[in-house]
Amino acid sequence: MSLLPRWFEALPFQTKILVTAFVFDPIGFVAGYLLGPSLGVEPIIGGVYGFVAASVPMSLLVMREASAR
Repeated sequence: MSLLPRWFEALPFQTKILVTAFVFDPIGFVAGYLLGPSLGVEPIIGGVYGFVAASVPMSLLVMREASAR
């Protein structure tokens, strides 16, 4: 059984990429911006680290799509 909702599975691959980016990128940036100072870096650098961390779900989505073909 898949962990993703059926409506997400029914979307074309390009739309899945956009939805993933629109959901995880802002969350990653805000979390990194807020947690950055507690980790000893400037908030904006923490936001950049958050963007990098938010790219992990997109990478997993692309790898899953590539293995399905």
